[in-house]
Amino acid sequence: MRKLLIGCFAFAFIAACSEQAPEESTAVEAAPAETPEEFVARVNEEARELGRETGAAGWVRATYITEDTAILSSLARERYAKWHSETVEQAMAYDAMELAPETRRAIDLLKLGTSLPTPKDPAKRRELTEIATEMTGIYGAGKYCRSENDCISGTELELLMQKVRDYDELLDLWTGWREIATPMRDKFERYVELANEGAATLGYNNLGEMWRAGFDMSPDEFRAETNRLWDQVKPLYDELHCHVRAQLGDIYGTDKVPQDGPIPAHILGNMWAQEWAPLYDLLEPYPGVSDLDVDGTLRTKNYSPQEMVRSAENFYVSLGMPRRPGPVWERCRFTKPEDREVVCHASAWGLDGGNDLRIKMCINQTYDELRVIYHELGHNYYQGAYKDQPPLFQGGAHGGFHEAIGDTVVLSMTPGYLAEVGLIGEAEQNEQAVINRQMQMALDSIAFLPFGKLIDEWRWAVFAGEVSPEDYNKSWWEMRTRYQGIAPAVERTEANFDPGAKYHVPGNVSYTRYFLARILQFQFHRSLCELAGHEGDLHACSIFGNKEAGAKFYAMLETGQSEPWQDTLEKLTGTREMDASAIIDYFAPLMAYLKEQNEGRTCGW
Repeated sequence: MRKLLIGCFAFAFIAACSEQAPEESTAVEAAPAETPEEFVARVNEEARELGRETGAAGWVRATYITEDTAILSSLARERYAKWHSETVEQAMAYDAMELAPETRRAIDLLKLGTSLPTPKDPAKRRELTEIATEMTGIYGAGKYCRSENDCISGTELELLMQKVRDYDELLDLWTGWREIATPMRDKFERYVELANEGAATLGYNNLGEMWRAGFDMSPDEFRAETNRLWDQVKPLYDELHCHVRAQLGDIYGTDKVPQDGPIPAHILGNMWAQEWAPLYDLLEPYPGVSDLDVDGTLRTKNYSPQEMVRSAENFYVSLGMPRRPGPVWERCRFTKPEDREVVCHASAWGLDGGNDLRIKMCINQTYDELRVIYHELGHNYYQGAYKDQPPLFQGGAHGGFHEAIGDTVVLSMTPGYLAEVGLIGEAEQNEQAVINRQMQMALDSIAFLPFGKLIDEWRWAVFAGEVSPEDYNKSWWEMRTRYQGIAPAVERTEANFDPGAKYHVPGNVSYTRYFLARILQFQFHRSLCELAGHEGDLHACSIFGNKEAGAKFYAMLETGQSEPWQDTLEKLTGTREMDASAIIDYFAPLMAYLKEQNEGRTCGW
């Protein structure tokens, strides 16, 4: 339940605010000097100017990694944080007022603009900041050292987990990485206490409740919503799990992979068993059928990074969306320079309030990289579409929307589309080819769904006190087994802290938006295909070149965060509910195949 509280807050970035004497606190509670509308207008203008500075500093830091750029970025963040903290405190004066819906929404979004609220007490605020920094530092510097001279970084371990097929070696890598999280355990316990205290200053019972409040429904309603969506897709996941377990049992032996229990967590091609696509070479239903050799085309035709980005941009332009202006291309970063360190992780940047759109990658000539480009440009087109909204409304309708836009376009990268733009020759379109392609996709998208849901669900339980510190690891594995049907192959105890081995936990990054994005991309795709007049199987639809679908798509993007996501969703889909049934429609051929393969098997765990 929300409560009216006046206090000192920190948002977006952590910053200190000065302690107030009692008489000063009284002044805060007095009638504000500005009307609510004047306050919102001022905040939007100040946010616009500060955003330009922090965005530019962040870009320079990511593309020129030096001690000097670290200082510049830090100073910009501190200035923004100080302003944000002070502004949120001022916003509390309007809580008890009757406000116009747009004004109320703007103020609420301002106050919910952080994932880590801090306590009012300066010492506690500083302690929380230090703990958060320490945990991310432990993770970032984490290595598994087999010996003094044989240490493997987290990035290298991830690649090895994808490629290694030896059961025991994989187990060694898996357990080795989790050693890095053990020192976080006590820090995490204190972080929970302090973060909950910070959430209380905003009127929430705990941090998990605050996170769930950012979805235009009550925290309890949102929890129920994620459960409803999971129930829709669980039958497909269960069939996929059953089939994959049987195949892995054939490879590793049923003594290691029992056919009536969870799958060992370390043999699924991923450090966290969150996506299983690296196993496709072992699980391909019809070997060699319809191998879409986009990689070969990119190499043969010697596509430059710029040409790969143009290919993606051409798709969006074919829908009637604007081509990005020339200066955008000059400022993007597509390759890793030889003379300095940069952050190669792909990202999209909407600088200067969306007037300056950029992507940052170190592009390689692969189909995977090409799909990432299509995804990142989706962020850019969203940022450009809502740039005329006030800064407080410049964002995705909810967190899942932003991630879903580019992935929706990726679903239109069908074999027909790839052939039309010259990225492959004529593709096989027979039933076996369809099953192969769908299996490859499902090992990514469908395998991810329970993982995408449980990361936050575990934290919600921890923040709410439903899971005590004495049961952190126990509850973690109980939840992973319940949702994913996986389990550790070796004993894990409360001496371990396995949640800390996933970046988003020590990094304080909410995860549910990725679960929602995987749902929304298929729902968007189905609605766009209907607008485009597509007839036939949903998986065969591409909206490439359809301006009617593109206009409806772009109209949704322009709304940004200015209205409840239900209103925004309705603009495109005609419904106010997220709906995972589109996933079942899309994967109908694979579902039929899996059910046939699983006949006579014992499914479940």
